[in-house]
Amino acid sequence: MQTISIFWFRRDLRLHDNAGLYHALKGKYPVLPLFIFDTEILEELEPTDARVEFIHQSISQIKKELEKLGSSLIIKYGKPLDIWQKLSQEYDIKAVYTNHDYEPYALQRDEAVKTILQQKETPLHTYKDQVIFEKSEVTKDDGLPYTVFTPYSKKWRKKLATRMSDDGLSYYFKPYPNEKYFSNFQSTTPLPDLSLAEMGFSKSELKFPPTEVSQGLIKKYGETRNFPAINGTSRLGIHFRFGTISIREKARKSENLSETYLNELIWRDFYAMILSHFPHVVTSPFRAKYDAVQWRNNEADFEKWCAGKTGYPIVDAGMRELNETGFMHNRVRMVTASFLTKHLLLDWRRGEAYFAKKLLDFDLASNNGGWQWAAGCGTDAAPYFRIFNPTSQQQKFDKEFKYIKKWVPEFGTANYPAPMVEHKFARARCLATYKEALS
Repeated sequence: MQTISIFWFRRDLRLHDNAGLYHALKGKYPVLPLFIFDTEILEELEPTDARVEFIHQSISQIKKELEKLGSSLIIKYGKPLDIWQKLSQEYDIKAVYTNHDYEPYALQRDEAVKTILQQKETPLHTYKDQVIFEKSEVTKDDGLPYTVFTPYSKKWRKKLATRMSDDGLSYYFKPYPNEKYFSNFQSTTPLPDLSLAEMGFSKSELKFPPTEVSQGLIKKYGETRNFPAINGTSRLGIHFRFGTISIREKARKSENLSETYLNELIWRDFYAMILSHFPHVVTSPFRAKYDAVQWRNNEADFEKWCAGKTGYPIVDAGMRELNETGFMHNRVRMVTASFLTKHLLLDWRRGEAYFAKKLLDFDLASNNGGWQWAAGCGTDAAPYFRIFNPTSQQQKFDKEFKYIKKWVPEFGTANYPAPMVEHKFARARCLATYKEALS
C-alpha cells in the first residue's frame, strides 16, 4: 500500500501559485492529487451544463501536466464521503491538503470528510487561496465584520500595505513557488480518465474565455467597463470561480494598472467575507425587515424576463446574451436584476437562482450579494427607492443600440413586443410596496 499525502483540488484548478498544493508538496510525504466530480452537486445540473465541461477540460489539462512530471491525478465521480471511505482503504494516507471553501454545502462536506479521516488519524489541512483576505482578516477596529463596502475596501488596502517586501510587493500578493517542489509528486503510471459521457454530460457549443487579458484593457477598465457593446471587461469570472488563475497574480498585475479593476477584486473578497459571517444570506435577505416585501411572483412575467421578451431592449439583450453564451455584461446584470425585482416585483431569489443556473462564472457569494444589492435588501444595498430606468440606462450605455441590435435583431420592427409594464407605473407600484413592507 502506497504511503502518500493527497491534495484535493476543488476551486483551485491549477498547479502554479496554489496555496494548499504548495504546503502539500513541502510536506513529508509524496503527493498524489485528487479531483472529485461531486454527484451531490452534479445531480442538480442540466446534462448540457457547460461548467462541467470547463471543469473537465481543466482537470484533463492538469492530469496531462502531472503525467509529464511522472505523476498523475486521481479522478473520481460520486459522493465525496463514499469516495474518501474507499480511498482510505486503498492508500496509506498520512495527510490531506486542500484550500478553503466558504459556501455552506462545502463547509458541511469538509466537516464530514474530516470526521472520516480522523478515524484513521489522518489530518485535513486547509489554506486560504481563492481570496486575498478572508473571514475576519479585515474587520472594524472593534473586531466586528464590515457590512458596508467602502470602509471595508479602505481597510483592505491599508492591510495590504502592512507587510511589504524589499521589492515593493505586498506580502499578500506574493506567489507560492510550487514549481520548486514538483519533484515531490507521487511517481505513478497514468491513472484512469473519466469522460463527460460517463457522467451523463455532453459538450456544449459555448466558448470559454482565455486566462490572459491585455494590459491595455485593464488600464482602460474604468472608462470602458460600463458599455456592453465594446470589449471592456476581462471576462475572467469563470477562471476566478474555478481557480484556473491565481487571485494573487491578477491582483498584483492590476494594482498599478487600474484602481477600478482592483476594486472589483476587493468586492469578491467582501462578498466572500459576508457569506462567512452571515450565512443566512443564502436563503434570506441580509436585512431581515425586507422579508416583509410582498412579491408578486407572477409566473408569466418571470418567463418573459427569462426569455428576454420584456419589451425593454437592454433587459432583453442581457437575458438573451446570458441564455446563449453563459455570460452577461456587468452593467446589464444590474439592469436586468433591478427590472425583475423593482419593475416586476418578483422575488430576487428567483432571479438569483436563474443566474446561478445560467452563468458560467456563477459564484454563490458574489451572485447573492449582487442580487440583494439590486433588490435593496443586502449589505451595501442600493436604496429601495433607487430604481433603474431601463430606457435611460440604454441611452447612457448603449446609445447607438449596438449591443441591443446584436442580441435583439427584431428590435424596431413590428415583431418586437411593447413594454410589458410601463416604467412610471412600475416605479410607483414598487415604491408603494416597499414602503408598506418597511413601515
